Amino acid sequence: MAVLAIIALAEQTALNSISPYLPDMASTFPEVKQSQVGVYVGSIASAFALAQFSTNYFWGWLSDRIGRKPVILLGTFLTAMCFVAFGFCKNLAQAIVVQALMGVVNGNQGLVSTCLGEITDRSNQSQAFTYLPVIYGIGGITGPLLGGLLIFETNPFTGSKNPYPYLAPNVLSAVVLLMDFVFTALFLEESLEDADSLPKIGKKVRSLFTWLWQFTGNARHPTYVEVPPTVPYPHGRRDLDIDEHDSDLDSASEVSSILGHPEELTWDEIFTRDTLLLLVTYLIFALCNVSFNSLFPIFAQAKPPAGRSLTPSEIGLAQGFAGIVTIIFQICIFNRLRDKMGNRWSYRAGLFGFVISFILLPFIGYKSKTGKGLTSKSAIMAVELCLVLLVKTIASVGGLTSALLLVKNSKSLFLYTPRKLMIFLGYKLGT
Repeated sequence: MAVLAIIALAEQTALNSISPYLPDMASTFPEVKQSQVGVYVGSIASAFALAQFSTNYFWGWLSDRIGRKPVILLGTFLTAMCFVAFGFCKNLAQAIVVQALMGVVNGNQGLVSTCLGEITDRSNQSQAFTYLPVIYGIGGITGPLLGGLLIFETNPFTGSKNPYPYLAPNVLSAVVLLMDFVFTALFLEESLEDADSLPKIGKKVRSLFTWLWQFTGNARHPTYVEVPPTVPYPHGRRDLDIDEHDSDLDSASEVSSILGHPEELTWDEIFTRDTLLLLVTYLIFALCNVSFNSLFPIFAQAKPPAGRSLTPSEIGLAQGFAGIVTIIFQICIFNRLRDKMGNRWSYRAGLFGFVISFILLPFIGYKSKTGKGLTSKSAIMAVELCLVLLVKTIASVGGLTSALLLVKNSKSLFLYTPRKLMIFLGYKLGT
């Protein structure tokens, strides 16, 4: 569980480092007009979200075939490379392409929730899923501070204009992810139920490339790597007819069936009335969460009267405050509140909290135009800003945790592998 926490912390630190400077970065692109910064920031963020959404289930499917650990390692390494590339972006097209690639290769957020569900049971799942947003809260502090405080408009060594002012936070984010890659490779244990029957990593890679080559080559008779013959059959049944050419990519699911493990529920059995209601409301909840996270930096960076003219460092500090609120609320308040309200009512309260935060955001005051340093007007604006972020953070953290617990505590999903919905709901848990 500690290793999963470190993976989540590294991911959130890197991903949260972008939002403080993204509006400022987009405003420097030659094709972006100042009045349209919000539109293009939304385009960049949407490229990442759409790409991640389109491939999220694929990474979950692949992790069922080759194991959770290889997929997490692959996603971590490729995401680190995308961060380095993003620091060198000089126009809008480059930024959109790199963010889309980052979304395509990053499926780790859903996999972390899946792994957490596989190593916990009803005796400790509540505590585990309660502390997962605490890790995201820490990442909500370290990420914005990293992205907001490491912007160098001028070269700190020569004093000349820096051609890549946003490179430093991206390179540091890549370093954090590479350290996470090494730590994961050394200490993460495979949580897939049939991990013992999976081949070694070298054989997995060869099998994967063989599968891709034969699939794209339209081979009539594919010759994938065969299933290991030393599979322990229950009840002494050794006469089962197994195709000797089955792929290693499918071996885990077949071994699970042979060993008598319960198969996953069908989609019709999973999508009951209650599950559909949860998914629909969660879609609205996630839309509000992602919309606020994208809107706030744009609103904070824009010039008055549309925005509040905050610098990237001030935006990073404000988002760091939200991370502190996440930790305090999750550790000190949420469990007691959920015990009294239950998961359903705390989830409803989270939805209502978003309504309040969206209503209050436009009424935040302005910074002082004449005073230097901290003036009374700027202090009032800071208090109002923190109040809105407080309401939003409590709503998102409490609601997201309750949603995960509602899924995990579903009787049918608890008795069977919950990967399908955990992958589905594991998308974009950051605050």
